Amino acid sequence: MTKRIIRVRRRKKKKKIRLIAALLFLITLMAGGGFYYVTQVYTAAYEGLDRGDKSDLREEAVDAQEDPISILLMGVEDYSTDGRAGRADTQIVLTLDPDTNKMTMTSIPRDTLVDIPASKVRQKYAGSHKINAAYTLGEVTGYGAEKLTVETVEDLLDIPIDKYATVNFDGFIEVVDLLGGVTIDVKEGFWERSSLDYYKKIEFEEGPMKMNGEEALAFVRMRKRNVAVTYTRDERQRQFLKASIDEALSPGTLFKINEMKDVVGENVSTNLTPGEMLSLRKAFSSDQTSVDTIEIHGENKRLNDGLYYFVPDEESLDETTNTLKKSLDLPVLEDNTYDN
Repeated sequence: MTKRIIRVRRRKKKKKIRLIAALLFLITLMAGGGFYYVTQVYTAAYEGLDRGDKSDLREEAVDAQEDPISILLMGVEDYSTDGRAGRADTQIVLTLDPDTNKMTMTSIPRDTLVDIPASKVRQKYAGSHKINAAYTLGEVTGYGAEKLTVETVEDLLDIPIDKYATVNFDGFIEVVDLLGGVTIDVKEGFWERSSLDYYKKIEFEEGPMKMNGEEALAFVRMRKRNVAVTYTRDERQRQFLKASIDEALSPGTLFKINEMKDVVGENVSTNLTPGEMLSLRKAFSSDQTSVDTIEIHGENKRLNDGLYYFVPDEESLDETTNTLKKSLDLPVLEDNTYDN
C-alpha cells in the first residue's frame, strides 16, 4: 500500500495500542462510578456502526442486561504510520452471559488468513489478507474501519458481533497515571522494554508492585520472555483488570470525572450503551464470574505472495465457533445438522 493511498484519510484520534487489557480496563473505568459517571464518559466515546441496532447475523437486537452478547475489543496500532490508517493488531472476542456471569475471551491472531470480498472494498483490495489489515482497508476505502473489522471477524467465526470497543496507546498510560497507578501482585519476576523508550528495561520483581502507566503497559504486553510460558499474558491481563477495577471504583476517582471524560473521549471509541457498560462492570467485578480463555489453533504458512499467514486448523475453528455459539445461546452446527 503506497503512502499516497494511506494518506487518503487521516485518523482523527491519536495513536492506538495493541494491548487488549487497556480496552477491558477502560470499559470497566467507564462503568465504575454509577450511571451518571457512565453517561458523562459514554457521550465522549460513543461511535456507532453504520448497520442499525443489530448485527446482520441476528434476527433481533439483543440487550446486554438480559441477553448473552459478544463484543469485539480492538487495539489499533497506528503510531508506526504517524497517526494514519493503522492495523488492528490485537483482536479479542468477548462473550458475556448476564444470567450466569459466564464469560469467554477468544484471541484472534493478527496474521490470521481471511478473505475480504470486493462487495465491501474496491476490487483491487479484495482477496486474501491478514485479519489485522481489515481495519486499514475499511478506512482507506471508506467502508468503515470498525465496520469491516467487525464483519470480517463475524465471517471468520460465524457468530454475530454485537458491540465493539477500541482504545489507544496514549489513553492507557494517561488513565493509569490519572488513577495514581495500580497495585498488582507480581507472581513471577521478569523484565520488559518500555513502550516509550526501547532501550529502557522495566524490572518486575515477585510481590506487590505499584505500577504507573508506563510500567503497567509493559506488564501486560510482555510475551517473549521465558516466564511467559508459566505466567501467561492472559493471567497478567486479568490481574491488571482486577487491580484497575479496584482503583476505578475508589471514591477519589469519582472526583476526576471531567479529566476522565477528556481522556476517554480522545482515546476510546465504542458502541456500548451506558446500560451495557454497567452490565460489564457488574460482571467484571463479581467474584462469581468465570472466564474461559479460548485459543484458535493453527500454523504459520508462507503463501504464494511470499508472506507468512496464520492458517487456522479447521477443526479448531469449528470447535471455537461451537463454543462461542453455545455461550451466546445460538444453535450449534454439529455433524452437519443444527442441534437446537
